[in-house]
Amino acid sequence: GPVVVAVYLREAAEGTDFLQEELDNLDPGEGLLEVGVQAGQAPAGLPVGGPGFGPEPDRQGEEVTIRRRIEELGDTVTGLQELIVYGLKGVASYLDHAQILGQEDDAAYGGVHELLDYLARRPTDPDELFAKALQTGALNLRAMELLDAANTGAYGHPEPTGVRITPVKGKCIAVSGHDLKDLEELLKQTKGKGINVYTHGEMLPAHAYPALKKYAHLVGNYGGAWQDQRKEFDAFPGAILMTTNCIQKPKDSYNDRIFTTGLVGYPGVRHITGRDFAPVIEAALAAPGFAEDEPEKTITVGFARQAVLGVADEVIEAVKAGKIRHFFLVGGCDGAKPGRNYYTDLAKQVPDDCVILTLACGKYRFNKLDFGDIGGIPRLLDVGQCNDAYSAVQIALALAKAFDCGVNDLPLSIVLSWYEQKAVAILLSLLHLGIRDIRLGPSLPAFVSPAVLDVLVEKFNIAPISTAAEDLAACLA
Repeated sequence: GPVVVAVYLREAAEGTDFLQEELDNLDPGEGLLEVGVQAGQAPAGLPVGGPGFGPEPDRQGEEVTIRRRIEELGDTVTGLQELIVYGLKGVASYLDHAQILGQEDDAAYGGVHELLDYLARRPTDPDELFAKALQTGALNLRAMELLDAANTGAYGHPEPTGVRITPVKGKCIAVSGHDLKDLEELLKQTKGKGINVYTHGEMLPAHAYPALKKYAHLVGNYGGAWQDQRKEFDAFPGAILMTTNCIQKPKDSYNDRIFTTGLVGYPGVRHITGRDFAPVIEAALAAPGFAEDEPEKTITVGFARQAVLGVADEVIEAVKAGKIRHFFLVGGCDGAKPGRNYYTDLAKQVPDDCVILTLACGKYRFNKLDFGDIGGIPRLLDVGQCNDAYSAVQIALALAKAFDCGVNDLPLSIVLSWYEQKAVAILLSLLHLGIRDIRLGPSLPAFVSPAVLDVLVEKFNIAPISTAAEDLAACLA
């Protein structure tokens, strides 16, 4: 409605003011302006009006909108182009996380450049575009492999670990996002200072890594997925550190105790550089903290490939004995859009002789429910962050090898929730591997036109979700 639009416009204006202030503060001899700048002259090759902006930026923007491309090229070509763009954004995110921990691959970087060059040539052949989308999926598989090697190389392989989800008395810091390196440095700097550290959102899987869970003051996980942060951070009685993830406009009630670092930022929020978290620690010590312990409740994380394949013989025997009938991989991004309760309903309705694997923040739709076990094998296996789709793939490939069949022949159904670019990249990786019959929701991405959907259905039998009961019946048929 109008109120929502007004809020977006206000936030956009605030962001523009912030960027303009940063540009005004630039030294003409430094940074982006160093190219060809001489006293009072515009940089060579850049239009008058500032770096990257011409005299009529609104008109320039209108000329390159997706809507304009649809008018020119049609929704199928434009949709396939955007499928690649979104996938590359996910690839770039994983490559950046891996690079932070020392894992790089020039061939992977070259793959990104190659695909960007391809898009810059304005390709229009749908078959070729679809092939390049699958190439993006192959590239993302390599990016996730690099990040897996980075995380396990730095912190060890995840182990099944109970995580407290209720508060502990004392001063506190909540760490949200994906960057394990930031969490590690904060744990080092808060050791012995009487501050309890909680994970939030996608940081939850950190508790399973041996080199991180060794810190006694990493006491638990606070809250749920990213879209609830304004309510949850408002109630959190300590400091908040936001590493790379979706940040929402902070409320005034916690604006003075939330901090950003890495690639995430927000106008008016203090940004930490160089991983010097002294301001975060000061804010935590100044805040009241939790007044008392709440009754302890826990959930279990850490079922990455090493942990699951370590009991593969038991899993295989349970399948052969008919104790485990089916596996469901239910995960992906979460969000506030109505319809995401589908994933809660689906998980609740999964029969007792079936196992659910989950990953990414979509797990928060059901990860605090008690699913019990099958002969000692937990019915809910939390594989990790979104990039740990790599672990899920390795588990599936290992099971297929053990049963001497293809992945598509396994008693396995994949139901994904999409929200942003990393979910698109993971979907493309699964399609690159030839995995069929994936269900995707709660609604299809806007760039998946009817014609693009027809291609996905024809080649991979991908389908939008319907109702939990109908999809469950189809998966088990």
